[in-house]
Amino acid sequence: MSKYAIKNVEGAEVGQAELSADVFGIEPNIPVIHQVVVCQDSCARQGTHAVKNRHDVSGGGAKPYRQKGTGRARQGSTRAAQWTGGGVVFGPTPRTHNKRINNKMVKLAMRSVLSGKVADQELVLVDALSFEKPSTKQAKALLGALGIGDKRVTIVVPDDDVNTYLSFRNLAGVNVIGVSEATTRTLIDNGALVMTADIANQFGEVLA
Repeated sequence: MSKYAIKNVEGAEVGQAELSADVFGIEPNIPVIHQVVVCQDSCARQGTHAVKNRHDVSGGGAKPYRQKGTGRARQGSTRAAQWTGGGVVFGPTPRTHNKRINNKMVKLAMRSVLSGKVADQELVLVDALSFEKPSTKQAKALLGALGIGDKRVTIVVPDDDVNTYLSFRNLAGVNVIGVSEATTRTLIDNGALVMTADIANQFGEVLA
């Protein structure tokens, strides 16, 4: 276990959390992080890209001119690739970009990201993120009090905490996600990672 400061909404330190050294204190494995992020980005692609080949474009049913005697190269259709308006050769077609990676690598990448955030002092633990009603103004003031108002921030909240989600979602440079949405990609893509000590302990239990 390692100690990490907990701050309140005013930015003052109010205690210390005991974080699992196996999750928040390991040497980050950069190659595994890269593999997992590439995999997650690939799986997020829709794969609906497509072009029309010479069979899909309209027209071109008749031979454009006779085979011999014109001095030009023989042509069978104006829909061939060398003609303006013709089909595309070897263009992209709809397909899946999904990649597979084992769960041990996914968990190692998550532990590496969280440990890297601790080492770089980019992890911010707060005692509570509670909003009686959605308030973007209050959310912006909270980030300012924590000293991270000028950074790209990822905030991890409980899945059912609607008021906190609605308070932060309209702030520029802020990505607010539920615990179940946390991935290597979402946790690493920021300059500050904010969560409560309870959520940090949840990560410690799941990823240990």
